[in-house]
Amino acid sequence: MDDESIIELFFARNEKAITETVHKYGRLCFHIAMNILGNTEDAEECVNDAYLGMWNRIPPARPDNLMAFLCQITRYVSFKKLDYNKAKKRSPDILVSFAELENVLPDSHIRPAVENGEIAEKISKFLRQEKEDARNVFIRKYWFLDSVRDIAARYAFSESKVKNMLYHSRSRLKKFLKKEGIDI
Repeated sequence: MDDESIIELFFARNEKAITETVHKYGRLCFHIAMNILGNTEDAEECVNDAYLGMWNRIPPARPDNLMAFLCQITRYVSFKKLDYNKAKKRSPDILVSFAELENVLPDSHIRPAVENGEIAEKISKFLRQEKEDARNVFIRKYWFLDSVRDIAARYAFSESKVKNMLYHSRSRLKKFLKKEGIDI
């Protein structure tokens, strides 16, 4: 079933909307939650909470991209659960992913005037200019929180190539953000 049809089911308050969403995007949502939490039970709970979140948001929201909308909810719920589970249980891979971007993104304490939406818009603009391979690797690492090993296997790259691509993408992003007027 296509996304527009699923959205119409949500607007009709038809529970088949959830079934179709699970069928189409369930594995993707679980993958995201599992990468964040590293625990099957917590990941399943968060994915179910994400479906409930969709049910509560559609309507009134009518997402342009159902997959992105659901992934965003799944990430939010999963990070909320991660915070709840205390810092000692955090995955080192997630902390490394965030630490890698610390030198690229502005610190909200230093530059509180920069809105998250503005930064997200600039990053999207940057990614549209990147080569497809570099863009895909960047998104897999920093959005889906895939490990370097998983990314390398997915795209048949060596792990060192993935690390190199990420390093150069972060460097280009930092330069791009400076050029766009966002100081780091």
